[in-house]
Amino acid sequence: MKPKVIAVVGPTASGKTALAIKLAKEINGEVISADSRLVYKGFDIACAKPTLEEREGVPHHLIDIVEPEFDYSVGNFYHDAKAAINDILSRGKTPIVAGGTGLYFRVLLENYNLPEVKTDYDLRAELDSQEKEALLEELKELDPITYERVKDANKRRIVRALEVIKILDRPLSEMQIEKEPEYDVEWRMPEIESREWLYERINRRVDLMFEQGLIEETENLLKKHGRIKNIVSSIGYQEIIEFLDGNMTLAEALEKLKQHSRNYAKRQLTWFRKNPELKISC
Repeated sequence: MKPKVIAVVGPTASGKTALAIKLAKEINGEVISADSRLVYKGFDIACAKPTLEEREGVPHHLIDIVEPEFDYSVGNFYHDAKAAINDILSRGKTPIVAGGTGLYFRVLLENYNLPEVKTDYDLRAELDSQEKEALLEELKELDPITYERVKDANKRRIVRALEVIKILDRPLSEMQIEKEPEYDVEWRMPEIESREWLYERINRRVDLMFEQGLIEETENLLKKHGRIKNIVSSIGYQEIIEFLDGNMTLAEALEKLKQHSRNYAKRQLTWFRKNPELKISC
């Protein structure tokens, strides 16, 4: 029999952390974060990283494991998450993978076989210097199938797709051979009363971030690390940087942050609701 793993998925501000902790207490489980920003040290307020108090004594894995300068990839996540799952299972507990980064779940828990290709930093820098629209045009020409899959994704993922295609000189869609899933997965998502309900939760979360010190956190990260890509491209920091640069008022920056967060939540909902095995949990 395949090992049992519970996946708690959903959009930002939907209550994934609370649901994962509730389940962990009920079934003697531990949580593995599947969030591409929670791996970074110092990315706390903007990324709604659960505090030690909020974790309620439940062990969490893959939080605060690398500095922001490190380009943590889905390949890194796959290997780290597998190690965490094996560790948790070896101690007779149940792994609960919780987060909102859809590709992480697809590679770890579904049948998606990601080709392992070493980073070409020069090529990546060249691609990253181009506008997102130009990158999408090139991707559409080189690999129409992958283009349809990632056209609404962030620039970082589009750059990586083109990087792999150019290194291997083959369409990425031809290399993504399906594999047998490694785990028996139970898929859960918090109940979402309505899209308006979710958007209101997002708006309140942004207001709380400001009250908790989002501006100070952004300033401290810039002072310590400079304007590196993982800071300036992250929702939460990029809007506050615009305010700090004098390009918009604080009210405009916070409204822009709410808008970007709502847009991201909409994409997450679309991604996760495609899963026919998804169960809604209160």
